[in-house]
Amino acid sequence: MSVLKSLVLFVLAAVFEIGGAWLVWQGVREHKGWIWIGAGIIALGLYGFAATLQPDGEFGRVLAAYGGVFVAGSIAWGVVADGYHPDRYDVTGALICLVGMAVIMYAPRGH
Repeated sequence: MSVLKSLVLFVLAAVFEIGGAWLVWQGVREHKGWIWIGAGIIALGLYGFAATLQPDGEFGRVLAAYGGVFVAGSIAWGVVADGYHPDRYDVTGALICLVGMAVIMYAPRGH
């Protein structure tokens, strides 16, 4: 159950962080205005809270592992929200990052 909770929290954190950054991007680069920017800032703050709820209490481990989720999630967000078409190297790199995340977070440790 702990791994499932952790994975759900990683996905939630990714939605908040990537979504927040996307909202700020839309507000600034696509000239959608301050409401989009403000919503993005709120979402980015919620990302910080979602990351703290991870069952593992090691900040460095959680944030390092989240990096893999962020990479894969950013590509997926681009596909869904912006019509981005990743090539095989994008997909391969994202999969490598997810494997790295799994090793960092879920490898058996002797303690």
